[in-house]
Amino acid sequence: MEILQSILMGIVQGVTEFLPVSSTAHLILVPWFLGWGGVINSMSFDIALHVGTLLALLIVFFKDWLEILLRKQRLLMLLVIATIPGAVVGKLLDKFVDSHLRSPWVIAASLVVVGIVMYLAEKQSIKLTGVNDLSVTDAVIIGVSQAIAIIPGVSRSGITISSGLILGMKRDEAARFSFLMSTPIIAGAAALHGIHMLNGRGEAIDPKIFIAGVAASFVAGLVAITWFLKFLKRFSLTFFVYYRFVLAVVVVLGIWLKKS
Repeated sequence: MEILQSILMGIVQGVTEFLPVSSTAHLILVPWFLGWGGVINSMSFDIALHVGTLLALLIVFFKDWLEILLRKQRLLMLLVIATIPGAVVGKLLDKFVDSHLRSPWVIAASLVVVGIVMYLAEKQSIKLTGVNDLSVTDAVIIGVSQAIAIIPGVSRSGITISSGLILGMKRDEAARFSFLMSTPIIAGAAALHGIHMLNGRGEAIDPKIFIAGVAASFVAGLVAITWFLKFLKRFSLTFFVYYRFVLAVVVVLGIWLKKS
């Protein structure tokens, strides 16, 4: 049963990591709604699933990273700058978030607030510039927005793409920068929690459960990245705004039903 749960959670992670709907929120809400407990509903398992989406990112953007490392030093510098806020906030507040913010109420509020931000970003964006036109200030702004995504329900892609749109980027270019920027953050978080697990400070995960979840998140992540980048070339984020609002209502109803 735990293998099936792991596969389902891996699919959820792979899809929602790259869509602007918050993977962390879904990884918390699915076990909450279905009554799953144990390691499936833990921060360590969430991080384990991120290994699969990290592999998906590395494969899809392998050529991009190769070009950045060899020829695009300015873009590399901007990515480093944009990564710093998220890395610092993640290191300082990781335990606090795990202990105090993995709550349905926090998720519902974040879904609504960031949904509004996404809606306003679409309305105000001029969609003219690309990744190569970003300034250092732009990179800092997008990096700070990524740091906010440590709050469950915010969505790393949702808040960073919105920041890019507000700065005048095209949707698909904002998503591309967001995905490139998220790669070292996801890698760092996975490495940090991996070290904790090896030192006995995290929940132990059965290797079979780990492999099933990682494989599912990897495959789902590949599909989600490819589809979403194509989607953004033709459509706005409005559909995901509505999805976030509906999910927030479902969460609130779920809280009410569990209390009644």
